[in-house]
Amino acid sequence: MTDLHFACTGARPEPYGAGPTLLFGLRVEEADHQPVHAVVLRCQIRIEPHQRRYAPEEQERLGDLFGTPERWGTTLKPVQFAHAATVVPGFDGVTEIDLPVPCTYDTEVASASYFRALSGGEIPLLLLFSGTVFSGPRGFHAEPIPWHTETGYRMPVAVWQRMMADCFPNSAWLRLRSDCLEELRRFRSARALPSWEDTFATLLREVGDSRGAGEGWLS
Repeated sequence: MTDLHFACTGARPEPYGAGPTLLFGLRVEEADHQPVHAVVLRCQIRIEPHQRRYAPEEQERLGDLFGTPERWGTTLKPVQFAHAATVVPGFDGVTEIDLPVPCTYDTEVASASYFRALSGGEIPLLLLFSGTVFSGPRGFHAEPIPWHTETGYRMPVAVWQRMMADCFPNSAWLRLRSDCLEELRRFRSARALPSWEDTFATLLREVGDSRGAGEGWLS
């Protein structure tokens, strides 16, 4: 049976992607250094949040995901990050490839919310592999990659931050319900505000000035 071992050698932003994408470097080794014709590779990437420490400001920003820190003994569970797939070309013994992983900036997605809450340090990831190996020194046969095949990687938070800064410089995205967006549009139109940024800034300023003074636009 073909025995593949995987290691993650690093991660970097894809500079020419249509959207935010990370390239994970993978080292793939066949234990007996037998020839491999190709690998149809699938990878599930999971965040292991219990494997790092958090500064007080990070704990506060993670409240929507895990609750207050005194509950983290039971709530700090793995978070799904991404699924990715690629085809590994034929090799003898060892090869290195890049695994493209599309990412999202949507803070309604738990992984993006988690990443945005971190100020620095590393993100503990677990890469779980599956797929099909095509091999055979004197012929051609296919066999599955065992489900227990995995590797860990601690990705610097700065890698994620640099990717998002390149794709969305000094900006962020927010998803709203249609009725909420319509109320915001009416507010903007009534005040003749030139941009959505001015709309939110004006709304926040007015709410701050009249906190508790009555019903607002978005009640």
